[in-house]
Amino acid sequence: MNPAMGWSWGIALAVAVLALAYLLQAAAWLRRNKKNSRLPPGPKPLPILGHFHLLGKLPHQDLHRLAKKHGPIMYLRFGFVPNIVVSSPEAAEQFLKTHDIVFAGRPPHEAAKYISYEQRSMSFAPYGPFWREMRKLCTLQLLSAHKIASFQSMRKEELDILIDKIKQAAQDSITVDLSASVASMSADMSCRMVFGKKYAEEEFHEKGFKAVIQEGMKLGAIPNIGDYYPYVGKLDLQGLTRRMKAVRKVFDGFLEKIIDEHVQAGGQGQNKDFVDILLAFMKSDQADFRIDRCHVKAVMLDMLAASMDTSATAIDWTLSELLRHPRVMNKVQDELQQVVGMERMVEETDLDKLEYLEMVVKEAFRLHPVAPLLLPHEATQDCIVNGYHIPRKARLTINIWAIGRDPNVWTDPEKFIPERFEGSTIDLRGRDFQLLPFGAGRRRCPGLQLGLLMVKLVVGQLVHCFKWELPDDMLPTDLDMSEDFGLVTTRTKHLLAIPAYRLSK
Repeated sequence: MNPAMGWSWGIALAVAVLALAYLLQAAAWLRRNKKNSRLPPGPKPLPILGHFHLLGKLPHQDLHRLAKKHGPIMYLRFGFVPNIVVSSPEAAEQFLKTHDIVFAGRPPHEAAKYISYEQRSMSFAPYGPFWREMRKLCTLQLLSAHKIASFQSMRKEELDILIDKIKQAAQDSITVDLSASVASMSADMSCRMVFGKKYAEEEFHEKGFKAVIQEGMKLGAIPNIGDYYPYVGKLDLQGLTRRMKAVRKVFDGFLEKIIDEHVQAGGQGQNKDFVDILLAFMKSDQADFRIDRCHVKAVMLDMLAASMDTSATAIDWTLSELLRHPRVMNKVQDELQQVVGMERMVEETDLDKLEYLEMVVKEAFRLHPVAPLLLPHEATQDCIVNGYHIPRKARLTINIWAIGRDPNVWTDPEKFIPERFEGSTIDLRGRDFQLLPFGAGRRRCPGLQLGLLMVKLVVGQLVHCFKWELPDDMLPTDLDMSEDFGLVTTRTKHLLAIPAYRLSK
């Protein structure tokens, strides 16, 4: 017999045996949960696969279409793992407010296991003492109003560098890659804020910050057999484990270098940065648990990826919508001219006065939430929500992309209309469940304040300083708005535009 054929038959037999075991397990689970329970409605599953076949390259859009038929609280099964998909503000409030404590858990996650050091990061850590302590530490030492204000001069320096580069491109009539330019600036800001200094792209990896972080974000979002069939997952039939290990190696080498630099410096200098604080916490006996070097690296990576990729992506989508809608762009520029004037650039103290810019940012977050599916939650116990039985260990997916397009909440939900927020009290900080770009409840994004500041400041500055046109005589309606799905969903193609300097100085 051909050795390769023998190997294939061996794999097939192993999969068949595992499938049979899972069928028996699934039958037992179904009997247990059907006795006195009523699961949410959903489409009919396939044997073994469940509902995997219903998801394509853009799962948030696929889930939105399914929810239109099966309802805002929908049951899906991936492999043999029960999933609850939520697609309306009312349902989201039930899970993220009324029953928040029950759904504050995080499920096992293969990508986080490999890339985030066995889920030691704040984003993926199980709900408990470590998560609470790390959230408190990150909030106080990096994301509090006081800390954000302390980085104001740094933000100005990095934004001035970007504006100068674009100003030179405007003089030379050169097309600017806005996606790459904003991502590079965001990476520099994040490194200075988290690590105490910025690093050149080649110091990180030959592909650069953005490419490797985006690879990690994609790997974290791809449906992974290992998350739903643990034993079959060990075979790495999708090749994802190999890719995750490669990303982990890049991150680990870079983070080890940064830690070594801080250890050698010994925390010298007037101001200790975030890494110094994490290392001091590692050596202290303040907490009820010990953190090690892997915990430190996981939290460092968490803060870098969250601050860098999310803000840059939100800015990218907002600028894209402004270029598609010249009327809105002109209206933003008129407001900036009235509030700021044409003799200086936007300052952070101006932002609270820019009411129309605030509406534009809200509308961009509604149509293009950077994380269209919030990180999965896990039920820590059996629960009844809206009369439906939600079993312990069920995974919860909040589809905020669908919530932002709910026709029961939004008029003309597919259209970009910032004026819809005029006179509206709807906020995006997790209080109003119609608009949840940062989530809500205990697992809400702690970087909300910094993220909003960054998006408004950078968009306001780029729109105030420059007039923008699309290259090659492209019409605004021709701009490609395709999405590339991941934990953070980016534009498929970079945003390119031609600048012309507007200010008198």
